[in-house]
Amino acid sequence: MAGEIPDLVAEVRTGTGKGAARQARREGYVPGIVYGGGKDPLAINVNYYALLKKLKAGRFLSTLFNLKVEGEEDVRVICRGVQRDVVKDLPTHLDLMRLKRTSRINLFIHVTFENHEKAPGLKKGGTLTIVRPEVELEVTAGDIPDHLTVDLTGREIGDVIHINDIELPKGATPTIKRNFVIANLAAPSGLRSSDNEEEGAAEA
Repeated sequence: MAGEIPDLVAEVRTGTGKGAARQARREGYVPGIVYGGGKDPLAINVNYYALLKKLKAGRFLSTLFNLKVEGEEDVRVICRGVQRDVVKDLPTHLDLMRLKRTSRINLFIHVTFENHEKAPGLKKGGTLTIVRPEVELEVTAGDIPDHLTVDLTGREIGDVIHINDIELPKGATPTIKRNFVIANLAAPSGLRSSDNEEEGAAEA
């Protein structure tokens, strides 16, 4: 299961239409709408600066949030659109979709590496080069993995670790269908330099 799902705090927006939305922006909020999940749409306001911080952190459109609105039950949501000012490129409206526990969504999951001390290639001075620190998976909203684990036991210099080498959580599938690279064990820089020199001498 996923670790802490970040909260997105909002309040109910009274009134509808452009007038209410403009009023919200004047008061330092970004208006939004929450829909789906078998319930009526809910008009909300989100604090402008809190939202901007989350947007700057990245992956906003592929992050699952726990929406907290006073007077409403907490609900898991994912953003389906951020409208922005065409000149300033700042957020002016949010579209959030409620998710059931059985909903399938795409999320970026962090990759962790363990048993560094059991990798002969690292003991010989090799370097672990991480190609994808995160992997986009299609997962079920109610069963999101906290991370993916790569076991480095027995890994030698020159080994390449692909997505198919990792045991994925039940029900999770990569959004990229090919067997892409997660990481590799590169030779020490000194060894690479001497190899290149030898190749150059051989060619000469």
